[in-house]
Amino acid sequence: MSDERDKPLTLRQMLGSVLAAALGVQSGKNRARDFTHGKPSHFIFLGLGFTAIFVLVILGVVKLALYLAAP
Repeated sequence: MSDERDKPLTLRQMLGSVLAAALGVQSGKNRARDFTHGKPSHFIFLGLGFTAIFVLVILGVVKLALYLAAP
């Protein structure tokens, strides 16, 4: 029989874990679940993707602010 604890993590669970880790608010229960059922390569890929998107958003906000501040 397949137990719910034997299921691999869903994309939604992994994204939630990456976002929580980025903010530093990951719960112990979810962290243990990630280490037990998650694949490191998936978290590395999602973490790099999140970082790239975050940097591009910050760059866009700064460029917009500089554009609007120009006389």
